[in-house]
Amino acid sequence: MIAQRMSKIDSSGIRKVFDLAQKMQNPVNLSIGQPDFDVPEEIKTEAVNAINDGANKYTVTQGIPELRDALLKQLQKKRGVNAENIIITSGVSGALTLALMVLVNPEDEVIIPDPSFVSYKHLTNFCGGKSVFVDTYPDFKLTAARIQPRITKKSKLLVINSPANPTGAMCTSLELKEIAELAQKHNLLIISDEIYHDYDYNHEFDSIGRYYENTLILDGFSKSFAMTGWRMGYAAGPAKVISEMIKLQQYTFVCAASFAQYAVFRSLGIDMSKYITSYKKKRDLMYDGLKDKYQIVKPGGAFYLFPQVPWGTDEEFVTAAIQKKLLIIPGSVFSERHTHFRISYAASEDTLKRGIDILNNLTRR
Repeated sequence: MIAQRMSKIDSSGIRKVFDLAQKMQNPVNLSIGQPDFDVPEEIKTEAVNAINDGANKYTVTQGIPELRDALLKQLQKKRGVNAENIIITSGVSGALTLALMVLVNPEDEVIIPDPSFVSYKHLTNFCGGKSVFVDTYPDFKLTAARIQPRITKKSKLLVINSPANPTGAMCTSLELKEIAELAQKHNLLIISDEIYHDYDYNHEFDSIGRYYENTLILDGFSKSFAMTGWRMGYAAGPAKVISEMIKLQQYTFVCAASFAQYAVFRSLGIDMSKYITSYKKKRDLMYDGLKDKYQIVKPGGAFYLFPQVPWGTDEEFVTAAIQKKLLIIPGSVFSERHTHFRISYAASEDTLKRGIDILNNLTRR
């Protein structure tokens, strides 16, 4: 009865932990990949105003023109990216789904960092493509030297996520330039997932779209504006790719949420730095609290740590943590290895300190 393509994707291990969190009394929850602050009041006000002004119907499939124009200008001004066209999507996940569905043929190879965000692999498989993994252990850096051996005649796409989920690793400008040269040589289209670009603690964020025009930028407002539930994302890049994504969105998502498009447009200039700056302090608190007992790479961005388990497999270690009421994610959700686990430090300092205590007590089996 169920279509065979569904056998190519697993139920996310993250969702399983989320479901568990609903049933537990007062867990120490370091599993959730969303900011722990709420949407700022001024943005909420704009959303309410948009609803009251009647922005409750379909928009054009590609998104309202004023938001699209503003985002294209912002990409050019802040990232040096001259995208040919743009589509507003139902979150970055919506953008990724549309992109892979219009780009991936059966047996096309999609080059993906290992570890990386769960959807890259599963959606590639769903579309009939082949996920080809670039091993980035132990420092989680995606480099041209690591990508090169994984390229074949079937390679079509390369996925970059900087800052990265689950590791917080970032590509330097030099690394991006070298990857761009490699992609040019092999005629690869790059999908650059930049959803965490605001969470850059050393002010080193750079977009590969600056160096390589055959790049599809994916970004959105779930993390920067803390509106994960509003589902506001976009894709910007080559016109021929965007036009096909618009065509497919017409028959799938139809359009992104109307009121949210207007609210985001009216809020693009808002300064979120006071919210985001606190995450550098949280990163340091978490890293400093664990570095003496765990093998751990200090992340440059996003809001995750990806330590190595001190004993057993990732599933065994996470099971032990859950028994102590600590919710973390097994690393194999994001990776072909079973050696690490993901912490989200998008939580209160009190929660982080409780988590540090539990984790340090768990280092001995």
